[in-house]
Amino acid sequence: MEVGFLGLGIMGKAMALNLLRNGFGVTVWNRTLSKCKELVEQGASVGETPAFVINKCKYTIAMLSDPSAALSVVFDKDGVLEQICSGKGYIDMSTVDADTSSKISEAITKKGGYFLEAPVSGSKKPAEDGQLVILAAGEKALYEEMIPAFNVLGKKSFFLGQVGNGAKMKLVVNMIMGSMMNALSEGLCLADRSGLKEQTLLDVLELAAIANPMFKMKGPSMIQSNYPPAFPLKHQQKDMRLALALGDENAVSMPVAAAANEAFKKARSMGLGDLDFSAVHEVVKAAKGSGEA
Repeated sequence: MEVGFLGLGIMGKAMALNLLRNGFGVTVWNRTLSKCKELVEQGASVGETPAFVINKCKYTIAMLSDPSAALSVVFDKDGVLEQICSGKGYIDMSTVDADTSSKISEAITKKGGYFLEAPVSGSKKPAEDGQLVILAAGEKALYEEMIPAFNVLGKKSFFLGQVGNGAKMKLVVNMIMGSMMNALSEGLCLADRSGLKEQTLLDVLELAAIANPMFKMKGPSMIQSNYPPAFPLKHQQKDMRLALALGDENAVSMPVAAAANEAFKKARSMGLGDLDFSAVHEVVKAAKGSGEA
C-alpha cells in the first residue's frame, strides 16, 4: 500500500516513519523540504508540492499544525485541490474545528475525491510507538480502506459518523487533558508550598482512583522544570480555544476549561509556546511566587 504524507512536524514525522518501517510506500511533503531528509534515508520519496503527492498517491494523509495550515495545503496554489479526483482519498489527521473539516470535505468531494477526518489522541511517544487513538469520521468506505495504515499508527480506531464528529471528539478530549494538566500543576505547587514532597504526591496519585498515564509521564519532568516538546503548548492552547468555541455553539458553560485556557495563554505570553504543554506549570509557579490569584 502506498500513501502520501503531508506535514512532518513532531507527530507527522513519527507517523510517516512508522508507515515506512511497516512496509508502506510513502511519498512525503513538508513546507520546509529539509525536514524530509530523515524520511528519505528510510526509503521515502519526496513530493515538491501537495498537488504532486496527491497526483502520485491514491491515499494521502495530512498531519498539520492548525486550521490555517490545513486549509492552506488544500486550497492554495499547488495544493490538494489541483489534483484530487475520483478514486483518490484524502485523510486529514490534523486537529482542527468541525467547520474547517467540513470546508475541506465539501471541496474534496466536489472534485470527486473521498474525504476522512481522523484526528488522533496521543503525543510524540504514542506516535513513535504506534499507540495513537484515531478518531475518524466521514466516508466509511475510505475508513475501511485505511484500516491497515491505522493499525500501524494506532492502538484503536473509532469511526464516529459524519464529518465534524472526529474534530469535535478530539477537541473534547484535549479540553479535558488541558484542564487536568492545570489541576496537576496547581496540585504540585500546593504540595510544595505546604511542605510536602512533590514526588510523594505523584506516588499517591498513581495509586489513587485518578491515576492516569499523563500524570505518570509528565509529573517527574514538571518537578524538574523540564518540558521537552511532545505536544507543544501553543497547540494545546489552540485546542482549548477551539473547544471553548464549540462550547459557545452548544450553549455549554465551561468555566474550568476557560480558566485553563487563560493559563495556557499566559504561558504563551511568557515565551513557553514551543515547549511541552506541561510547561503551563511555570505559570502556576510564577503566580505562587508573586501572590497572584
